[in-house]
Amino acid sequence: MYRSTLTGVSSEVFWARRLRWRLRGAWMWPAFAIFTIGDGLILHFLPPNETGVRLIPGIIIASFANLFLVGAIANWIARRLVARERRVHGQERRDPLPPEVILDRTATILLSLAAIGLVVAGLGNRPVIVSETNATHEAAIRARNYVLAHGTPQAKTNLEDANTRRLAAGYFRVCVNLNNRSRAFCMFVDTNKNTVVRDHDARPNPVEFSGGF
Repeated sequence: MYRSTLTGVSSEVFWARRLRWRLRGAWMWPAFAIFTIGDGLILHFLPPNETGVRLIPGIIIASFANLFLVGAIANWIARRLVARERRVHGQERRDPLPPEVILDRTATILLSLAAIGLVVAGLGNRPVIVSETNATHEAAIRARNYVLAHGTPQAKTNLEDANTRRLAAGYFRVCVNLNNRSRAFCMFVDTNKNTVVRDHDARPNPVEFSGGF
């Protein structure tokens, strides 16, 4: 009877301790959901590339990346930590962390670091985007001045129909559509060298870069 009572108490203590550890380690999947949405927003509003990322594709990309972190990287690190814990402490520690708690904490930390990395990458890319935007604006101004000084009457009249195609960093092809929409007054604008050169190929940008004639 006494032994049965002790066994019951021991079992209750074990499961209470187990439940406590599970509650302390139940952060991985809530963190996964929160960070996946957050990472998608970061990719959309603070993209690490010049072209940007749409919101829904950003969330999809973030979900696959975070699944890889949780399922592969965090799992591998957690197993290493568990093995190290057992090797170092052995049986000396009376209340060791269960493996699932270590996995949850590892995954949550990795998800946090990944989000921080996205923010850092996005902030690092902002000067590039701003610089390219400024270069595009400068190219438009230079092209306008060139058309006003050297353009045909039709080009001057249709200045509002100008369109720009970026060919390289600081290098653009700017075209002003003429009355015949299959023809355009085009220029190569180099904001790095501050030059504007007439392009005698009269094909508009959409035709020129689609391979049409």
